[in-house]
Amino acid sequence: MKGVLFDFSGTLFRNASTRLWLDGALDALGVELPEPEAAALAARLERAGALPGGATPVEVPERLRGVWEERDLDPARHRAAFTGLTQLAAPLPDPRLADTLYDRHMHPESWQPYPDTETVLKELRRRGVPVAVLSNIAWDLRTVLRHHGVEQLVDAVVLSYEHDAKKPDPRLFRVACDALGLPPQQVLMVGDDLTADAGATALGCAFLLVDHLPVEQRPDALTAVLDRVNG
Repeated sequence: MKGVLFDFSGTLFRNASTRLWLDGALDALGVELPEPEAAALAARLERAGALPGGATPVEVPERLRGVWEERDLDPARHRAAFTGLTQLAAPLPDPRLADTLYDRHMHPESWQPYPDTETVLKELRRRGVPVAVLSNIAWDLRTVLRHHGVEQLVDAVVLSYEHDAKKPDPRLFRVACDALGLPPQQVLMVGDDLTADAGATALGCAFLLVDHLPVEQRPDALTAVLDRVNG
Protein backbone atom coordinates (compact mmCIF):
# COMPACT_ATOMS: atom_id res chain seq x y z
CA MET A 1 0.00 0.00 0.00
CA LYS A 2 1.31 3.43 -0.97
CA GLY A 3 -1.56 5.69 0.12
CA VAL A 4 -4.28 5.77 2.79
CA LEU A 5 -7.90 6.92 2.85
CA PHE A 6 -9.37 7.56 6.28
CA ASP A 7 -13.01 7.83 7.20
CA PHE A 8 -13.67 10.74 9.57
CA SER A 9 -16.35 10.06 12.19
CA GLY A 10 -15.62 6.98 14.28
CA THR A 11 -12.23 6.53 12.63
CA LEU A 12 -10.04 9.62 13.05
CA PHE A 13 -12.40 11.60 15.29
CA ARG A 14 -15.37 10.92 17.55
CA ASN A 15 -18.08 13.38 18.52
CA ALA A 16 -19.19 14.12 22.05
CA SER A 17 -21.63 11.86 23.84
CA THR A 18 -25.32 12.62 23.40
CA ARG A 19 -25.51 13.90 26.98
CA LEU A 20 -22.58 16.31 26.59
CA TRP A 21 -24.01 17.47 23.26
CA LEU A 22 -27.35 18.17 24.91
CA ASP A 23 -25.81 19.88 27.94
CA GLY A 24 -23.83 22.23 25.71
CA ALA A 25 -26.91 23.19 23.70
CA LEU A 26 -28.99 23.79 26.83
CA ASP A 27 -26.22 26.01 28.22
CA ALA A 28 -26.08 27.97 24.96
CA LEU A 29 -29.83 28.59 25.19
CA GLY A 30 -29.75 29.40 28.90
CA VAL A 31 -32.13 26.54 29.64
CA GLU A 32 -31.85 24.67 32.92
CA LEU A 33 -33.35 21.22 33.34
CA PRO A 34 -33.51 19.11 36.49
CA GLU A 35 -31.13 16.16 36.24
CA PRO A 36 -33.83 13.50 35.76
CA GLU A 37 -35.39 15.48 32.89
CA ALA A 38 -32.04 16.09 31.21
CA ALA A 39 -31.11 12.42 31.49
CA ALA A 40 -34.48 11.34 30.07
CA LEU A 41 -34.20 13.78 27.16
CA ALA A 42 -30.67 12.58 26.36
CA ALA A 43 -31.95 9.00 26.31
CA ARG A 44 -34.77 9.95 23.93
CA LEU A 45 -32.34 11.76 21.64
CA GLU A 46 -30.05 8.72 21.66
CA ARG A 47 -32.91 6.42 20.75
CA ALA A 48 -34.01 8.77 17.97
CA GLY A 49 -30.48 8.86 16.51
CA ALA A 50 -30.59 12.65 16.58
CA LEU A 51 -26.82 13.19 17.00
CA PRO A 52 -25.06 13.10 13.60
CA GLY A 53 -22.31 10.52 13.77
CA GLY A 54 -23.83 9.04 16.92
CA ALA A 55 -26.20 6.15 17.43
CA THR A 56 -28.22 4.87 14.49
CA PRO A 57 -31.94 5.71 14.81
CA VAL A 58 -34.03 2.89 16.17
CA GLU A 59 -36.57 3.78 13.49
CA VAL A 60 -36.78 6.48 10.82
CA PRO A 61 -40.40 7.54 10.25
CA GLU A 62 -41.74 7.50 6.73
CA ARG A 63 -42.00 11.29 6.55
CA LEU A 64 -38.22 11.58 7.11
CA ARG A 65 -37.18 8.62 4.97
CA GLY A 66 -36.37 10.66 1.86
CA VAL A 67 -34.16 13.26 3.54
CA TRP A 68 -32.57 10.54 5.67
CA GLU A 69 -31.49 8.50 2.65
CA GLU A 70 -30.04 11.59 0.95
CA ARG A 71 -28.75 13.41 4.04
CA ASP A 72 -25.08 13.16 3.08
CA LEU A 73 -25.60 14.69 -0.35
CA ASP A 74 -26.98 18.09 0.62
CA PRO A 75 -26.65 20.38 3.67
CA ALA A 76 -30.35 21.28 3.70
CA ARG A 77 -31.43 17.64 3.66
CA HIS A 78 -28.87 16.79 6.34
CA ARG A 79 -30.26 19.48 8.63
CA ALA A 80 -33.86 18.45 7.89
CA ALA A 81 -33.11 14.81 8.65
CA PHE A 82 -31.44 15.40 12.01
CA THR A 83 -33.64 18.21 13.27
CA GLY A 84 -36.58 15.99 12.33
CA LEU A 85 -35.14 13.14 14.40
CA THR A 86 -34.61 15.55 17.29
CA GLN A 87 -38.31 16.43 17.19
CA LEU A 88 -39.05 12.74 17.77
CA ALA A 89 -37.53 13.17 21.24
CA ALA A 90 -40.35 15.57 22.24
CA PRO A 91 -41.25 17.14 24.51
CA LEU A 92 -38.37 19.57 24.01
CA PRO A 93 -37.84 22.27 26.65
CA ASP A 94 -37.28 25.04 24.07
CA PRO A 95 -38.48 25.34 20.44
CA ARG A 96 -34.97 26.44 19.42
CA LEU A 97 -33.33 23.29 20.70
CA ALA A 98 -33.44 21.22 17.50
CA ASP A 99 -31.55 23.83 15.47
CA THR A 100 -29.17 24.62 18.32
CA LEU A 101 -28.30 20.95 18.69
CA TYR A 102 -27.77 20.58 14.97
CA ASP A 103 -25.47 23.61 14.80
CA ARG A 104 -23.54 22.45 17.84
CA HIS A 105 -22.56 19.11 16.33
CA MET A 106 -20.51 20.98 13.69
CA HIS A 107 -18.45 22.94 16.22
CA PRO A 108 -14.80 21.79 16.12
CA GLU A 109 -14.83 21.62 19.92
CA SER A 110 -17.54 18.96 19.70
CA TRP A 111 -15.07 16.50 18.15
CA GLN A 112 -12.14 14.70 19.72
CA PRO A 113 -9.34 12.99 17.82
CA TYR A 114 -8.59 9.42 18.79
CA PRO A 115 -5.40 9.24 20.89
CA ASP A 116 -3.31 7.90 18.00
CA THR A 117 -4.75 10.07 15.21
CA GLU A 118 -2.05 12.73 15.16
CA THR A 119 0.77 10.24 15.78
CA VAL A 120 -0.24 8.03 12.86
CA LEU A 121 -0.82 10.94 10.49
CA LYS A 122 2.58 12.39 11.39
CA GLU A 123 4.30 9.07 10.78
CA LEU A 124 2.61 8.65 7.41
CA ARG A 125 3.74 12.15 6.48
CA ARG A 126 7.30 11.32 7.59
CA ARG A 127 7.26 8.24 5.37
CA GLY A 128 5.95 10.24 2.41
CA VAL A 129 2.66 8.31 2.29
CA PRO A 130 -0.17 10.48 0.91
CA VAL A 131 -3.38 10.62 2.95
CA ALA A 132 -6.97 11.63 2.23
CA VAL A 133 -9.97 11.96 4.51
CA LEU A 134 -13.06 10.51 2.82
CA SER A 135 -16.41 11.08 4.51
CA ASN A 136 -20.13 10.78 3.99
CA ILE A 137 -21.04 14.18 5.36
CA ALA A 138 -22.96 17.33 4.42
CA TRP A 139 -20.80 20.00 6.08
CA ASP A 140 -17.16 20.98 5.80
CA LEU A 141 -15.16 18.97 8.33
CA ARG A 142 -11.94 20.79 7.38
CA THR A 143 -12.69 23.18 10.24
CA VAL A 144 -12.35 20.26 12.67
CA LEU A 145 -9.04 19.12 11.18
CA ARG A 146 -7.75 22.70 11.32
CA HIS A 147 -8.88 23.28 14.90
CA HIS A 148 -7.13 20.13 16.11
CA GLY A 149 -3.92 20.85 14.21
CA VAL A 150 -3.93 17.97 11.73
CA GLU A 151 -5.15 19.61 8.53
CA GLN A 152 -1.56 20.05 7.31
CA LEU A 153 -1.04 16.28 7.65
CA VAL A 154 -3.81 15.50 5.14
CA ASP A 155 -3.24 15.78 1.39
CA ALA A 156 -6.88 15.73 0.28
CA VAL A 157 -10.37 15.91 1.76
CA VAL A 158 -13.19 14.24 -0.20
CA LEU A 159 -16.72 14.88 1.09
CA SER A 160 -19.86 13.24 -0.23
CA TYR A 161 -21.90 16.43 -0.53
CA GLU A 162 -19.20 18.09 -2.64
CA HIS A 163 -19.28 15.27 -5.21
CA ASP A 164 -22.96 14.21 -5.18
CA ALA A 165 -21.97 10.65 -4.30
CA LYS A 166 -21.63 8.78 -1.03
CA LYS A 167 -19.86 5.67 0.14
CA PRO A 168 -20.09 2.85 -0.87
CA ASP A 169 -20.48 4.37 -4.36
CA PRO A 170 -17.22 3.49 -6.18
CA ARG A 171 -17.23 6.96 -7.76
CA LEU A 172 -16.38 8.61 -4.46
CA PHE A 173 -13.50 6.20 -3.76
CA ARG A 174 -12.23 6.86 -7.28
CA VAL A 175 -12.21 10.61 -6.64
CA ALA A 176 -10.18 10.04 -3.47
CA CYS A 177 -7.67 7.70 -5.12
CA ASP A 178 -7.23 10.14 -7.98
CA ALA A 179 -6.62 12.93 -5.45
CA LEU A 180 -3.71 10.87 -4.10
CA GLY A 181 -2.46 10.12 -7.61
CA LEU A 182 -2.59 6.38 -6.98
CA PRO A 183 -4.48 3.41 -8.44
CA PRO A 184 -6.96 1.82 -6.02
CA GLN A 185 -4.85 -1.33 -5.80
CA GLN A 186 -2.18 0.72 -3.99
CA VAL A 187 -4.55 2.41 -1.54
CA LEU A 188 -5.72 1.32 1.92
CA MET A 189 -9.16 2.44 3.11
CA VAL A 190 -9.54 2.70 6.90
CA GLY A 191 -13.00 2.96 8.41
CA ASP A 192 -15.52 1.76 10.97
CA ASP A 193 -18.39 0.79 8.63
CA LEU A 194 -18.45 -2.59 6.89
CA THR A 195 -21.00 -1.34 4.38
CA ALA A 196 -19.94 2.19 3.52
CA ASP A 197 -16.18 2.06 4.07
CA ALA A 198 -15.55 -1.52 2.98
CA GLY A 199 -17.19 -0.57 -0.32
CA ALA A 200 -13.71 0.54 -1.36
CA THR A 201 -12.83 -3.09 -1.99
CA ALA A 202 -15.15 -3.15 -5.02
CA LEU A 203 -12.75 -0.69 -6.64
CA GLY A 204 -9.69 -2.69 -5.65
CA CYS A 205 -8.61 -0.93 -2.45
CA ALA A 206 -7.54 -2.85 0.63
CA PHE A 207 -9.61 -2.28 3.77
CA LEU A 208 -8.86 -2.01 7.48
CA LEU A 209 -11.75 -2.02 9.96
CA VAL A 210 -11.57 -0.08 13.24
CA ASP A 211 -14.17 -0.12 15.99
CA HIS A 212 -16.51 2.86 16.39
CA LEU A 213 -15.79 3.29 20.10
CA PRO A 214 -15.58 6.26 22.45
CA VAL A 215 -12.17 7.95 22.31
CA GLU A 216 -11.09 6.72 25.74
CA GLN A 217 -11.86 3.10 24.78
CA ARG A 218 -9.76 2.97 21.60
CA PRO A 219 -6.22 4.19 22.25
CA ASP A 220 -4.20 2.69 19.41
CA ALA A 221 -6.29 0.97 16.71
CA LEU A 222 -4.97 3.26 13.96
CA THR A 223 -1.38 2.18 14.51
CA ALA A 224 -2.21 -0.99 12.55
CA VAL A 225 -2.18 1.23 9.45
CA LEU A 226 1.58 1.64 9.78
CA ASP A 227 2.10 -2.10 9.26
CA ARG A 228 0.14 -2.00 6.01
CA VAL A 229 1.84 0.79 4.10
CA ASN A 230 5.16 1.27 2.39
CA GLY A 231 7.24 4.30 3.14
